[in-house]
Amino acid sequence: MYLLLFITAANCGSAQQQEKNNSQPTTEPVQEQNEVLVGSIDRKDLEQAPHAAWFDPMYQSYKPDAAALETIKEHINDYEIKIFMGTWCADSQLEVPKFYKLLDLSNFNTDNLEVRAVTEDKTLPNDRQKDYDVTYVPTIIFIKDGKEAGRFVEYAQEELEIDVAKIVSGQAYKHPYQ
Repeated sequence: MYLLLFITAANCGSAQQQEKNNSQPTTEPVQEQNEVLVGSIDRKDLEQAPHAAWFDPMYQSYKPDAAALETIKEHINDYEIKIFMGTWCADSQLEVPKFYKLLDLSNFNTDNLEVRAVTEDKTLPNDRQKDYDVTYVPTIIFIKDGKEAGRFVEYAQEELEIDVAKIVSGQAYKHPYQ
C-alpha cells in the first residue's frame, strides 16, 4: 500500500516543463476517464464518489495553524486563485482538500477560484496547462492585479497554511522547484 502511494506521489511531478503562453484560458468540460477527472471542476466534483473517499477525511481532519490562518484571512481575498490538480495524484489528494478548508475558514470568495483537473501526463484539453507553466501538481497560482504573485507547487516547504500565508502576505517564498 505505501509503495503504491509513493509511486503515485512520485509521478505527480514527472512531466516535462512546458513553455509559458499568455493567451486567455478557456473552460473545458469535465471528463471522467476511469474515475480521473479532467478539465474544469469544482468542489462538488471532489465531494462525490470515488473522490470523496480521500477528499472528505483530509478536509475534516485538517487543523491549520491559527497564526497562519489569521494572516491568510487578512489577505486572501486580494487574490484570484487557479488550482491545477490531478485526482489521481497523492499530493493533490493531500493538499487540495486542506486548501479548500483554508478557503472556507478564510471566507474566500470562491467566484475568484478556478480549478482544473489534469490527466496523468499533466495535460488538459487544448493544452491549457501551458498557459500557466504547470509541470507539477498540485499547482496553486495566486494572481493579484492581473499578475502572478506566487505559487504553491506540489508540496509544502513548511506546512500548507504557512506557505500560503507567506505568499498572500507578500513575504519571500520559493516553491520546491525554484
